[in-house]
Amino acid sequence: PSIMASSQEEGRDIVKKAVQQDDGYDNSKVDLEMILKNRQGTESKRFMRTRNLEVHNDGDKLLIIFDRPRDVKGTAFLTVTHKTGPDDQWMYLPALKRVKRISSNNKSGPFMGSEFAYEDLASQELEKYAAYNFLKKEPCGEWTCFAVERFPVDKKSGYTRQIVWIDEEYYRFVKIEYYDRKNSLLKTQSNQDFKQYLNQFWRPGEILMVNHQSGKSSTLFFKNYQFQTGLTERYFNKNSLKRAR
Repeated sequence: PSIMASSQEEGRDIVKKAVQQDDGYDNSKVDLEMILKNRQGTESKRFMRTRNLEVHNDGDKLLIIFDRPRDVKGTAFLTVTHKTGPDDQWMYLPALKRVKRISSNNKSGPFMGSEFAYEDLASQELEKYAAYNFLKKEPCGEWTCFAVERFPVDKKSGYTRQIVWIDEEYYRFVKIEYYDRKNSLLKTQSNQDFKQYLNQFWRPGEILMVNHQSGKSSTLFFKNYQFQTGLTERYFNKNSLKRAR
């Protein structure tokens, strides 16, 4: 095979191993603090809780419930990731008392005023990317990482490509660079302060997303991870959004 073909195969294998690392977590809960910072450095904070459900043979489900400040309290957001085809996403807005579907055209838009786009909240699925390209092996932070370029399948993605850094020792996603539709560097996501749960599953204690074009950043702090808490499908449909507490 050509050099190109082998680097694509290698890239895909690396990401596949990283995605498989997470198989079997079943479900989890975690508390989140989100700090939004504008170009001037002014901060605002949001507090929320998330619930995750692993789905076999498809993408995972994620429910986010906002607790404070008051203007966002009761807002709930559900992502149902699919391995192929567009993800399903809904948001419950308490002021309107209605559930609103996030259309595929808006998935590149900002989630609740943060630097995370709606599409960034989907679970990592191998099938979401048309091609993988192993670029190089290099130090990243305290680890040695594989850098792999990947190209979203979805034409409505806000990104032409992403470069992911996966550490060689544990196969964790350590860093992601996002390139916009003009192929300029838009954002960098850094996953930090990893801890291992149930002797298997690695989770970051902090995720920093920096927007290089706007000068804004959003940081997520994760606390009180719990796994295999008995969550079931019934918590993760659009009708349960109104009742999410």
